[in-house]
Amino acid sequence: MTNSNAEAAQATGEAVVDDLYWRDQYEAITEDDAFLRNIVVGSDLPALMVALAAVTRDFSLLRDDLRPPQPPADITGMPHGGMSGEQQQQARELAFAALKRVRDEKLTGVGTLTEAQAQDILTWITNAANPEYHPMLMHDMALVEGQGGKPKWNFRDIAVGRDFSVAVIGSGVSGMAAAYRLKQAGVPYTVFEKGHSVGGTWWKNTYPGVRLDTPNYAYSFSFAQRDDWPQQFSQGPEIFEYTRQVAERGGILDNIEFNTEVTSADYDETAGLWNVDTIDAGGRPMTRRFNAVITAVGQLDRPKYPDVAGRESFAGIQMHSAEWDNSVDVTGKRVAVIGTGASAYQIVPAIVDHVSALTVFQRSSPWMLPTKGYYDDMPDSVQWLVRKLPHYGQWLRFWQHWLGVEGRQHTAVAEPGWNRPGSVSAVNEKVRRELTELLASQYQDRPDLLAKVTPNYIVGGKRMLRDNGVWAESLKKPQTTLVTEGLERMVPEGIVTKDGVLHEVDIIVYATGFQASDFLEPLQVTGRKGTDLHEYWGGDAKAFAGITVPNFPNLFMVTGPNTGHVVNGSLYSMIEYGVEYILEAIRIIVENDLKSLDLKQEVLDGFIEKLDAASATKAWGHPSVQTWYKNRFGRVSQIWPYKVVDFWNITRTVNLDDYNQLA
Repeated sequence: MTNSNAEAAQATGEAVVDDLYWRDQYEAITEDDAFLRNIVVGSDLPALMVALAAVTRDFSLLRDDLRPPQPPADITGMPHGGMSGEQQQQARELAFAALKRVRDEKLTGVGTLTEAQAQDILTWITNAANPEYHPMLMHDMALVEGQGGKPKWNFRDIAVGRDFSVAVIGSGVSGMAAAYRLKQAGVPYTVFEKGHSVGGTWWKNTYPGVRLDTPNYAYSFSFAQRDDWPQQFSQGPEIFEYTRQVAERGGILDNIEFNTEVTSADYDETAGLWNVDTIDAGGRPMTRRFNAVITAVGQLDRPKYPDVAGRESFAGIQMHSAEWDNSVDVTGKRVAVIGTGASAYQIVPAIVDHVSALTVFQRSSPWMLPTKGYYDDMPDSVQWLVRKLPHYGQWLRFWQHWLGVEGRQHTAVAEPGWNRPGSVSAVNEKVRRELTELLASQYQDRPDLLAKVTPNYIVGGKRMLRDNGVWAESLKKPQTTLVTEGLERMVPEGIVTKDGVLHEVDIIVYATGFQASDFLEPLQVTGRKGTDLHEYWGGDAKAFAGITVPNFPNLFMVTGPNTGHVVNGSLYSMIEYGVEYILEAIRIIVENDLKSLDLKQEVLDGFIEKLDAASATKAWGHPSVQTWYKNRFGRVSQIWPYKVVDFWNITRTVNLDDYNQLA
């Protein structure tokens, strides 16, 4: 099956494997033995070994004595999953022989795996991790027929003539996932997108240097496993192009109304329907009725600005990183960047050599995660293997995904009785010490900067940034000044800090993040008995599994409260698992001819009580940590504090005892 045929099969629901990038045929290997040896030497062995075993169907390659041991990654993981030198040598010999076999036998394609074969691979590549993970991993692998996230039911078969439709708000990666699964199930749906394109974050954010800080292969849908990523941490336009391709290949574009903003959603108890009010680009309002509403508006959508007097008086140009004006040329200008978080870390190195002066205003310095290849292109060996070795790209994705499933969560868990200031456990203290030593080595020639850039909060309390040395290089350049005194006010000429110094600038860039705790703002949502959602929350957003809230029947959220991740897990996993729970709820409603499901208040209360207790045992929940993960009440409302497999288990079944069933 060619790529175009695969896309057509996916669009009609005929494909065996739930992967929009699936292909049956790969390029034949024609290179000589010396070339193949170089490929093996330059490849990550765990992904290569399982790909070869799957292609040749010789699972004896996966010897128990060659399992990657995977010692816990306190900071960065060990190459080849921690395989010893002797293990690596033996694995390379086996891989070389198998790669020659692929060449000599002209193996240019491979089918799906049986469940037993997948179990063997999982046991080997996870070093016999708890089998509880296997169903989740088979889902994310998407190489076993029937084990992915594709709905196993169809609306036409269960609706028996009943009308039922779903409104999806937003066409970022969350909305795209919801739309694709609804399409697969045959459920009528409409996506409302206030912008002009799919992609959410990735079409909105166009600032200089924008790129991923998550390994690219793992930052993708299980049902759209692109394998030819040009970099390990791709640039923004590359991710945006991926979202566009997924929308096209998935056949969801025709159901998206672009330039249409949802302003309110009001539940009609008598009819059991949601009145959804929209306004299009021409200012024309419209109200439509749906049986269910899925919000997929994201957490990082509404820019946050510092509360500083006189912002409107600044005579120069000012813009937020999320609303970058590409018509502005920073060349030769005096530029201020307010903030030192993720976007600032990318913007500053991208513009520092073009400006005449760069002033960086820091409130809190970030902890950095060493990542030498952050800007590097994908190695030649990987680019060759994804063309020549069937499903190598899928296995590389799976390997990276598995390494991040629980990732570095152990470094953020508080140790009972630990009372050393600045850390929450012995391993957390070890990580802090090693990262502090790294900073000391980077700034050994600038002790003045070292004092400013060494964080004073617990490691894991906030998201760590990827560090390949460019941040330190940028701050040490003669045109750069790092200011930590705090903002007092803004004046026409620039920014006055609390020490009374005026910093004259031409352009102000706000790299100050988002109003993350204000879930679903400014959307007005009214549920049963006229309950206003934002009044119900009172600034403290809570939802069962981040998905549903009492008194708001058939209102479902994707990436709702407490579904973010910090040191473990994947955005795409949380999205896909949550969407599958929503699809199961819709199936139950339709099949049982219900109006709706309304979560019981006591179920949410019990869930939140346990969730908050779990958050309190993590670095980000420590009382000393001030982070955007916490809302204005000091409660962690952003982050999932459990293992990823716990979210998987919760989202596998819709427990009807948790709901009032409205007939």
